[in-house]
Amino acid sequence: QVELLESGGGLVQPGDSLRLSCVASGRAFSYTMAWFRQPPGKDREFVAAVRRHSDTPSYATSLKGRFTISRDNAKNALYLQMNSLKPDDTAVYYCAASIWSLAASSLEGEEQYDHWGQGTRVTVSS
Repeated sequence: QVELLESGGGLVQPGDSLRLSCVASGRAFSYTMAWFRQPPGKDREFVAAVRRHSDTPSYATSLKGRFTISRDNAKNALYLQMNSLKPDDTAVYYCAASIWSLAASSLEGEEQYDHWGQGTRVTVSS
């Protein structure tokens, strides 16, 4: 089975940038990988997803233009570049993976992913 480990979170000020990383290990093939986040007191929400060969990624509408998802298959790694951070970006960010090539309509559903990391915390505050 796949094991996921996130890193790169921290405390930053509005307007700053962060780069999150997720390293995958195990026997299962992670065709689709994604980032979700859970703000304090709120439900987990979709951030972005990308398939193995880095085809056109999918982003939450409100985040497109500020966040960029990418992956390095040789390193079994997933990344999230976050720019122009806002206080509303404060959340625990989770890495997720699926062995399936998910349809576009399924990419944002957390139930579609069968492997999850434990999360890395991002706090944006002035």
